[in-house]
Amino acid sequence: MKKIIILSFFLTIGFISCITSEKKIDRLEITKQYYKALDNSDGVTMKILLADSLHTKETDYNYEQTFSHKEYIEKWLKWDSVFDPKYKILEIDQENEIVKVKISKEDKRIRFLHEEPTVWSAFIRFDTDKIISIERKNVVFKDKVWERNRTKLLNWVDQNHPELNGFIYDQTEKGGMKFLKAIELYKNRK
Repeated sequence: MKKIIILSFFLTIGFISCITSEKKIDRLEITKQYYKALDNSDGVTMKILLADSLHTKETDYNYEQTFSHKEYIEKWLKWDSVFDPKYKILEIDQENEIVKVKISKEDKRIRFLHEEPTVWSAFIRFDTDKIISIERKNVVFKDKVWERNRTKLLNWVDQNHPELNGFIYDQTEKGGMKFLKAIELYKNRK
């Protein structure tokens, strides 16, 4: 009888260990798929990966926003896609229920404003198998370079193409197109 109880105990522990490691692998894989979907501007995959709403937090700027599922895909993802983003996972690990990831991103906007890829760390939280929140903290972000280039662009646009004013705050596909046009016009100025 004791042998059966001991055997049952070890089988139960083995089963629980398999389930726990399976969850760890799943959350890491979901995170990888999320950044791949961002890299490819893939709204279809994003719909599968995100919960009904996504809470985002930028700890460096004390900025938080909650997107509905639709807002994130229809507005932010489309805005981001205009700049041809390239996301790269530099590190990824899971601690308990949270996935920690270090990400590098480069796109046309970042190349112009920051002059090199930005890098941040993120803590990704889940509700079962859906991403519910992402908290970011910059690792490589040159505020002075960004501000200098942003100010030059905004001043130049204000003087030379006032019809594009407001693009900096418009995180929609249309706003992204204006932003990209402003960068191209600025780069090609004589």
